[in-house]
Amino acid sequence: MNDTKVPARVFPRAKQDAETARSGAHTPQTEHPAYRLAFQDMDFLLREDLRPVRFQLELLKPELIFDEHNIASTFVFYGSARIPEPMKAQALLAAAPKEGPARVIAERLVAKSRYYDVARELAQKVSNFPLDEAGKRHFVVCSGGGPSIMEAANRGALDVGAESIALNIVLPHEQAPNPFVTPALSMQFHYFALRKMHFLLRARALAAFPGGFGTFDELFELLTLIQTGKIAAIPILLFGREFWERVVNFPALVEEGVIAAKDLDLFTFVETAQEGWDVVRAHYSDVEGMVIP
Repeated sequence: MNDTKVPARVFPRAKQDAETARSGAHTPQTEHPAYRLAFQDMDFLLREDLRPVRFQLELLKPELIFDEHNIASTFVFYGSARIPEPMKAQALLAAAPKEGPARVIAERLVAKSRYYDVARELAQKVSNFPLDEAGKRHFVVCSGGGPSIMEAANRGALDVGAESIALNIVLPHEQAPNPFVTPALSMQFHYFALRKMHFLLRARALAAFPGGFGTFDELFELLTLIQTGKIAAIPILLFGREFWERVVNFPALVEEGVIAAKDLDLFTFVETAQEGWDVVRAHYSDVEGMVIP
C-alpha cells in the first residue's frame, strides 16, 4: 500500500444522507413520519419537547453567520418603527385634520422625523470604522430590521458601501426586513429572548432613538444588565433629551430611592450624529490598542 494519506472522514455527510433519504423507496414504512431523519422532520422539530433544541439553533445560527463574516462587534440602533423620514412625515401632516389628537400626533412625528436623518448619518460614520489587524470588523450597524429609525440605520451603512445586520422577529402581522439590510446578514427569530441575546453579545455601543414599548424593553434591559454588573458598561446614547425627559422621569427614580444617582451616568443624552460618535470615541480612548478615527 503506497498511499499513506489518511481519509479525512469515513462517514457520509448529513447532507448526503438527507438526499439519499429523499430519493429512497416508497413503502408504507418509509412514508410514515417515524421513518424520517430527525433533522428533516419538521413535525418533530416543532414539538413542545424540542424547545431547548430550537433555543440552541437560534443561538447558534446567527453566531456562525457573524463569525463567517468576521464581525467582532456591533453598533446597535433602537428606535420607533413609526417615525417616518422627514418628507413622509410632512405628507402625513398635510393629510391630518386641522385640529385634534391626530393633528398633535402628526406634528410631533414631524418634529421627531429629523432623527431619521441623524440615525442615517450616525450609521454612515460608524460603518467607516477600519478593520483590525486580524481582519475583524467592528461597530457593524445592527438594527431590528424594520422601518423608520431601523431603516435609517441600515440605509446609512449602505450609503458608504458597508454591510449591516437586521435581527427581525416573527410577528402576527405581515412584515419584512427593510430593503437596505444586507441579505446575508438578515436574520429572523422566533424567540424574543434569543434575539435580545444577539443584540447585546457583540454590542460595543448602542443608540436609542425615540420609541415605544419595544425600544423601552430593549433599552431598559441593557441598563439593568450594566447596573447589576452582568455586562461591562458600553456607551448608551439617548437621542432626543426632550423626548426622553418627557416620557421618563429619571431623576424621580433617584428621589424615590429605586435607583442610585450614579445610575444616571449609564447613558448620555445627545442630539447629533457627531455628538454621539464623539461620546463613543471618548469612551474607548483609553482602551489599549484601540484607536478610533
